[in-house]
Amino acid sequence: MNPGDTQPTQPLPEWAIATAPPPRRRRRVWPWLLAFFVVAGLAVVAWSVGEAVARDLVVRTVREQVITNLALPADQQIDVEVAGAVLPQLIRGSLDDLAISSDDVTIGPLTGDIDVRVQGVPIRGDADLEAGSGSVTLDAAQLQALLGSLEGFPDGAEVALDAPNVRLTTAFPVFGVEVPVTIAVVPSAVEGDLALTPSAVSVAGAELTANGVRDQFGGLADGVLQTWTVCIAGDLPAGITLTDLVVEGDRLTGSFDVDPAIVRDVSLQENGACA
Repeated sequence: MNPGDTQPTQPLPEWAIATAPPPRRRRRVWPWLLAFFVVAGLAVVAWSVGEAVARDLVVRTVREQVITNLALPADQQIDVEVAGAVLPQLIRGSLDDLAISSDDVTIGPLTGDIDVRVQGVPIRGDADLEAGSGSVTLDAAQLQALLGSLEGFPDGAEVALDAPNVRLTTAFPVFGVEVPVTIAVVPSAVEGDLALTPSAVSVAGAELTANGVRDQFGGLADGVLQTWTVCIAGDLPAGITLTDLVVEGDRLTGSFDVDPAIVRDVSLQENGACA
């Protein structure tokens, strides 16, 4: 190698020896997603807890009002169903649909199963209901007890439900002989009262008219041929009125109308009066 062939050694430029920056670390997304789902889950739980508390409050309040207004025993079993989510309805100020039911409810002389359905119930009591109706259902034994409490009702008369009529079976004493009598009576609601009107009479198996029975038995027939009326208005809030009675199968069902103003008018919450 000739002396002229040698080259002095040159240092490398700084750009060639500069250390490359470390790769940028990517943030993991899943912790944020996890946090979102946790928060969302807590919100659902909080809503569920709030919904459960609100529903329980509404049910207890309705139950207490029913017991107070109908003077029922404190331990009376009353089922209350609120349709839909309760919290939005409370925020809005009214309940969309409320169903109330109870078995073996005693109201004055009457004992039966009660069902009530109301819509558009203002929670502050400052407006009318949108609509309201109800029913009371009696079996033959309950109707027997109801009629048996009436003054002048034939002693020992048996009551049966034979759709579309109520059937009364009794007997007339004629010269020491008990003559069997069966009366078919039509149930109806008359000015809020429960009424049973004779429609057909069978004496010892023979069909007779009401006048024919009176001709044969005189005053003995008056007790069973009259229209039997039971007033229940005095034991119900004035805003609840009996409107219809019908025998369906082995049950007698009475229908009620609920005055929409009953939630704000105190006079409609007080018991009515018998004519």
